[in-house]
Amino acid sequence: MSKLENQVAIVTGGGRGLGASISISLAEAGANIAIATKDIDQNLFDTVNKIESIGRKCIWIETDVSDPNQTQNMAQTTYDKLGRIDILVNNAAVYFGLQRKKFDEISPKEWDLVMAVNVKGTWLSCCAVFQYMKNNGGRIINIASEVFFTGSHGFPHYVASKGAVIGLTRALAAELGPFNICVNAVAPGFLDTEASRTIADVQKYDTSKTPLRRVGTPQDIAGLVVFLCTQEAGFITGQTIVVDGGRYMH
Repeated sequence: MSKLENQVAIVTGGGRGLGASISISLAEAGANIAIATKDIDQNLFDTVNKIESIGRKCIWIETDVSDPNQTQNMAQTTYDKLGRIDILVNNAAVYFGLQRKKFDEISPKEWDLVMAVNVKGTWLSCCAVFQYMKNNGGRIINIASEVFFTGSHGFPHYVASKGAVIGLTRALAAELGPFNICVNAVAPGFLDTEASRTIADVQKYDTSKTPLRRVGTPQDIAGLVVFLCTQEAGFITGQTIVVDGGRYMH
């Protein structure tokens, strides 16, 4: 039997890039998948088809995670169509296409958007699934970022938002532990994804300070997410695990 056989996972922003890799890896481990996304495009349909081709159920729900009504609909629709909710992966974030700017040149509108999706959206999604997890336990995985630990020039709103995600992870781990819900964060380093290519030239990324001397891939992250959802990780909660080839050690 697969490690996540018959479990149901919601992956926000799960139709492309890192989210798609996580969705597919969870399906390969046995889970049925609900993809919650604003991006209704060919990438999403390709991901759904891939999951269905390996024999798992997959639905998609158009969702703006910064809207409480839409996150509640996300959870209700998943439960109605797939029968349960065991896993939530908070992957949706404003990252694609962000432009480097000095901290005092970022508009309040852009700052608010990053916070609304990356922080508020993570919190709202957790609120939405809690009523479906509280009686049977569950796993919540929040996608943070290495940049919280190292800083990143030109993206103070993004860095601050990922720090907030780590703080929220710790607070929820303490509060939800009595319900047998494990809450952890995964903090990727720089990855070769479509989104990253809108930020920087992946081919020119300096890996000289990375002990493993390469840029990360979505699969490097997806494998850890799957592990944190398994029974073997049942005594791990409140942790932030950095996956960056050893660039930041702590």
